[in-house]
Amino acid sequence: MFGADRLGVVILAHGGGQTRHSWAGAAQKLAAEGWEVIALDLRGHGDSSWAPGGDYGIERFAADLVEVARRQRRGAHLVGASLGGLAGLVAETQVAPGVFRSLTLVDIVPRMEPTGVARIMGFMAANLEQGFESLEAAAEAIAAYVPHRPRPTDLSGLRKNLRLGDDGRYRWHWDPSFASGVRRDRTEDGMAALEERAARIQIPVHLIRGRLSELVSSEAARAFIERIPGGVLTDVAGAAHMIAGDRNDRFTDAVLSFLSSVAELAE
Repeated sequence: MFGADRLGVVILAHGGGQTRHSWAGAAQKLAAEGWEVIALDLRGHGDSSWAPGGDYGIERFAADLVEVARRQRRGAHLVGASLGGLAGLVAETQVAPGVFRSLTLVDIVPRMEPTGVARIMGFMAANLEQGFESLEAAAEAIAAYVPHRPRPTDLSGLRKNLRLGDDGRYRWHWDPSFASGVRRDRTEDGMAALEERAARIQIPVHLIRGRLSELVSSEAARAFIERIPGGVLTDVAGAAHMIAGDRNDRFTDAVLSFLSSVAELAE
């Protein structure tokens, strides 16, 4: 957790295969502006327990977010990237409508680009079992996946997203069975139904898209947000799917601007 609840509570839900550490810069800036920030490790990721039986259906992630939001005395705003945003969308449209004070979706809509999904899942599946012989090898794999992003010289942050096995190899800090479990929910019919339900959302919604995104096209972003009364779209230049990592300052400014507008409406 970061900060004190002066303006309200913001829950940060990371993307698939990430951990709470992906929000470090954004969380600190939000806290400095007066928000209490809860950065979660989603089930099966980071320091959270692995789900018994590999239960990583999207509704399970959604229920987890609902539980955290309901524990907050004044409610909470959700900022969810990719998996975290999709879970938030399911929570708000199906599991517990009205549970969040606002919903910020980070480069995720129901109508995802198939080639983008395939590329992301391919990256997650590569080296899944065998892992990496060193942090440098993991950094090489990431650099090949996000060639637009400058490669960091300090790899200490990368260590937080990997776990060192007894065999001396580094593996991603999430349950390997997550990759197959989450795919089962992403059917065309299921996403179409989610899109229909999203049109009935009653809380403020903000979609932040990376202009270089391989997952959310500009057409899909506009079509989605136009269905939601009062929906807001921010397009971040120089960012791909992992916006907070690509352009953290621009991303956080967009989040703060939206939260400020929501707070003003509530007064």
